Amino acid sequence: MSTDKRYNRQIILSEIGEEGQQKLATTKVLVIGAGGLGAAILPYLASAGVGEIGIADHDVIEISNLQRQVIYKTDAIGKSKAKEAKAMIAELNPLVKVKAISEKVSGKNAISLFEKYDIIVDATDNIAIKYLINDACLVTNKPMVYGSIFRFQGQVSVFNYQNGPTYRCLYPDENLNALNCEEAGVLGVSVGIIGMFQANEVLKMILGIGNVLSGKILVYNTLNNEQQKYDFEKSDIQTITREAFEEKYNKCEVEEVSFELVLNEMDNDEVLFLDVRNVDESPKISIKNQIQIPLMHLENEIEKLNKNQKVYVFCQSGIRSKIAFELLQKHRFKNIKSIAGGALAMKQLLKEEIKI
Repeated sequence: MSTDKRYNRQIILSEIGEEGQQKLATTKVLVIGAGGLGAAILPYLASAGVGEIGIADHDVIEISNLQRQVIYKTDAIGKSKAKEAKAMIAELNPLVKVKAISEKVSGKNAISLFEKYDIIVDATDNIAIKYLINDACLVTNKPMVYGSIFRFQGQVSVFNYQNGPTYRCLYPDENLNALNCEEAGVLGVSVGIIGMFQANEVLKMILGIGNVLSGKILVYNTLNNEQQKYDFEKSDIQTITREAFEEKYNKCEVEEVSFELVLNEMDNDEVLFLDVRNVDESPKISIKNQIQIPLMHLENEIEKLNKNQKVYVFCQSGIRSKIAFELLQKHRFKNIKSIAGGALAMKQLLKEEIKI
């Protein structure tokens, strides 16, 4: 199969040519997240001829994903996202080498993983992992292509490019209580647009063309088609050593438990169920020994909690509860567990007590 024919429409661009195509063929890109953003990023990187693509995602496909994760089919429900995305690329462009990494990117594997690639693409919807990706990119000196979505608004930027500003230069405070798309809602096309912006930044970096969004953040609103671009500067203090990275991220893993396993503890006065969602979120959970403290207020109101009690933390889907777990651990709470799946999982077992 002729590579010239496959890539002809981009090779004839004077900014690319055969030399640019060779640059693409020798570049390795790691995409973290094969969800909505990844579903837009991956096909365009593969079809352009990026030589090697790593796909890191430990999740499986659910029916609610199909509204925006358009590279998957209905019969793929329950299967690995990383492996299904790899199969899609194999059909689209068999010339591209693909590695499916069906494990969670964490402090234990991020650095060794990032060292194998030239560019790291953040296609996640979790604030905490974005800080980890940023910090691992700093340690390994890799550029990070960032994308995020909140309802109808998306953001795109490139961090740590040629020693440029980082994610922490833009967002120095680890405000980890932002809602993800599962909790805030999202229109599939919005995610696709932002993902394609990210793919465009990757290709520009590889080819050395155009103006990379380094030190700039593009904000795009899909409802009114308005976009703004803001400048931000590098902060001297936003650096991290390998030792500091390992100390920060190689902590004890958050311990999760199924709500079904703790149903018999709902009336136990020695147990507390801590709801860290915002007060306006549904479904409402009604348990005797329960307290609600939104995550953003938890540190300031932590004295309301008894360290002698066993604390089961829950949020909407199980993301913010993990952050709360780490916060409580920092304040020397010893007996904490995060309820897997959060209120969305709990409502199935408490239907008679939930007011939706």
